[in-house]
Order: sequence, then structure tokens, then C-alpha cells
Amino acid sequence: MSSSAQLKRLYQLAVSNIVAIAAVPFAASALLKAAELGPEELLARLRALRPVHMFLAAFVPAAAAAVYLKLRPRAVYMVDYACFRTSPSCRVPFAAFQEHARVWPGFDERSVRFMSRLLERSGLGEETCLPYAQHYIPPSRDLESSRAEVELIVFSAIDDLLTKTKVAPEDIDILVVNCSLFAPTPSFADMIVNRYNLRKDVRNVHLAGMGCSAGLVSVGLARNLLQVAPRGSNALVVSTEIITPNYYMGKERAMLLPNCLFRMGGAAVLLSTNGANARFRLARVVRTLTGAQDGAYRCVYQEEDDRGNVGINLSKDLMSVAGDALKANITAMGPLVLPASEQLLFALSFIARKVVNRGIKPYIPDFRTAFEHFCIHAGGRAVIDELQRSLTLSDEQVEASRMTLHRFGNTSSSSLWYELAYVEAKGRMRKGDRVWMIGFGSGFKCNSAAWECIRPPAAPGGADGPWAACVHRYPVDIPDVVKH
Repeated sequence: MSSSAQLKRLYQLAVSNIVAIAAVPFAASALLKAAELGPEELLARLRALRPVHMFLAAFVPAAAAAVYLKLRPRAVYMVDYACFRTSPSCRVPFAAFQEHARVWPGFDERSVRFMSRLLERSGLGEETCLPYAQHYIPPSRDLESSRAEVELIVFSAIDDLLTKTKVAPEDIDILVVNCSLFAPTPSFADMIVNRYNLRKDVRNVHLAGMGCSAGLVSVGLARNLLQVAPRGSNALVVSTEIITPNYYMGKERAMLLPNCLFRMGGAAVLLSTNGANARFRLARVVRTLTGAQDGAYRCVYQEEDDRGNVGINLSKDLMSVAGDALKANITAMGPLVLPASEQLLFALSFIARKVVNRGIKPYIPDFRTAFEHFCIHAGGRAVIDELQRSLTLSDEQVEASRMTLHRFGNTSSSSLWYELAYVEAKGRMRKGDRVWMIGFGSGFKCNSAAWECIRPPAAPGGADGPWAACVHRYPVDIPDVVKH
């Protein structure tokens, strides 16, 4: 360890324990004073106190503690989670993707070459999967095929979760589902209620149009609903994105990128206010919305091209907008999770820039002092690169995000759970470890959640998770550009 690192470590210890350090002189002074008075004098002074004073000294702190315990938010726990496990029959190697694109008359050769270059630079591997309907020529985008994808992904993830947690469907009190681009009637929530015969009084909602950060919006909503539900209630959160009806069939370059990045995936999470069998505790949820600005609002925008083909238009300003949203989110999250040492350095840097010299480089808080693991939305290589740079994270700290993008592609709001599964499959999760999830979505939103591990997974190597068959091959090297 270098001398500068040792000094910073000493500073962190001193500031983090400043209360204890400051209390030492006062405690020592009190002990010396008590020693000077002697036990007989102390007892005489205590007997001189009036009964009402004794009563207030005992009652007021007890009453304040009781009121605090009554009014404070209930702790919310993650009992467990499960990710949809893709089938090799859905695999889409680059060559197959390019071949299908060439035989579909909706794409010209220029569009095919453009998508090929995007794939080479995307960070995706050869094992990402698309739903069965996308393997047809031409791809099927009808309602029946779309519902089939929903049933395959959502029901598979929920089945795995209920098996892991041994929770019966009738024990679910709250259901929150999110899928941005496919919102049929009946809704996803209704499909789940029907499939699992959930109770008639289950509180349920389907969130649509919220983008890739909707998974954390769902977690925040479920947490709020659990605050007013009976103690010990269970909330089922399901996150996915349905690819079948949303494959873009036109030639606009800004709308071709989602074809190359988005792949099938989903996750189911069980939250509860009963921590008896929980694996994680939900510490914080922070949501940031920048949609009041026109540029942010339109940077991820569903629209039709000039030929009537519907797709998602990704603005060239997307990374700039995402950076601004991230800054706003970490400004709100920082005071809640950073140790006092980092907050003090940030405050001093801010004052110096305002008072002394605006040219002073702003201090970037070291979030590695607050979290052991980082799950950054695997939205694409550029997204991960930008967050790694902004948060000064190491390659190992963004490994889960890069490997998830490589193995599963951008699975939208569920990608964070594949990343958490990667960390656990690698055996890196320990009791007490803190996890920071960061998601981005249309609107434009940056949402984050902080978790604390209570119980690491019982099965080593992710034996029952999405990485079971391949984690031994990861991490893999991802070159900047694939050369032919």
C-alpha cells in the first residue's frame, strides 16, 4: 500500500470515528470529577433529586424511543430472486443474425453492414438469445407470439422463485410487474394472477413505458406498498422486456441499435417485511427524473419512421443525458450511503470551487468506500464505460456488468439481477457486503438501490441460477473491435 493510500486510510478512520475521538476527553473529565467527589457524595446528590426529575429522566427517553420505533419505516427484505434461464435453442450467433437480416427485404445491404458493425463493437457474445418468434423469416410479431414470450419468461422465473423460497402463491399479498413496450389486455399482472390463482385481494399493478430502470421503480413501489400492508406481507416483483412485437423492421440507423443490443430475459424477486429467511436488506432507493428537459425526454423515444415502421429512436445525446442524470442521482444517494470522510472531502471541494477558484477540479466521492459490489445496467458497452470512468471503478468492479452484457445482452430492467447472480455465482458475496444497483431508463431516469447481504447463497457457483452452465468460462476478454 502506497503512502498516500495509507494517509487516506488513516484520514477515513479518524473522520469515521470522530464522535468517539471527541467523546474521550469529556468521558475522561467526567470520570475524574466522579473520582474527586467520591461514592458517598454522588449518592447524596442522587438522593437530593426530586422524584419528578427521576421520572422524567427515565420516561422521556423511553417515550422518545417508542415513538421513533413506531414511526420509522419498516425494514424491507429481499427473500430471494430468480432469473429466467435461456435455452440454447434460442441462441443467436452473429452469423445467424446477419444471415436473417440479409434475407429480410425490409433491410438493405447498408443497414445490414451497419448492424454488423454495431454487433462487433457491442460487447455482446455469441450466446445471447432472442425469442422463438424472432427466428422465423420474416420474424413473427403478432399478439399470440408476444404472449407466448411473456408466458415463457415470466412464468419460468416465477416458478423458480417459488421453488427456491418455498412460498405458496396464496401467500403473495402484492404484485408489481414492469414491461415497457408490451402492455396487452389483460395485463401481465392479470396473467400472473390467473396462472397462479392468486388471492382476490392481492394488490397488483403493471408498470409500462418506464424503460430499463423500471425494475428499481418496481422495487421502490413494492417497498412503499409493504409499508401500509400488514406486517410480514410478501411482494412479488417481476421485471422483463418483451422483444417479439418490438423488432424494428426499417432502415433508420438511430432505430436499428436496439435490434443489436436487446435480448430476451426476465427476473422475479420476492420482497417482504419479514426478515426471517431473507437474503438481503433493502437499504435505500433513490430515483432521479430529468424529463422536464426536452432533450432528456426525447433521447429514448418510441416513434414511427417515414415508412410507418415503429421503433425506438436513441438520440446521439444519450450518453450526455445519462451522465447528467447519474450526477443528479449520486448527489442524492451520496449523503445517504457515503462515510463521513468522503462527505467531508466533497464538501471541502465544493466550498473551494465556489470561494477560492472555480478551476479547481471537483472531488469525485469514492463510492468504493460505501459498496463492495456494483451492478450497473448492462445497457451497452458505452454505458458501462461511462459509469466506470465517472465513478472511478476498477475493471473487476464492472466485471459483472460486462459479462452480463456479453452472455445475455441488454435484457432491460432485469439485467441488474443477472449481474447480482454473476457476483454470487463467482462466490464473491459475503455476509454484510453492500451492493449498489444503478439503472437508466427512458424519460429520462436514473434510479439506484442499495442492498446489504444478510445471507450469501447456499449453492456455490450459482448451481441453480442463470450462470450455472457457463460461469466457469467467465470472465472472458472482450476486445475493443472484432477484427476479421
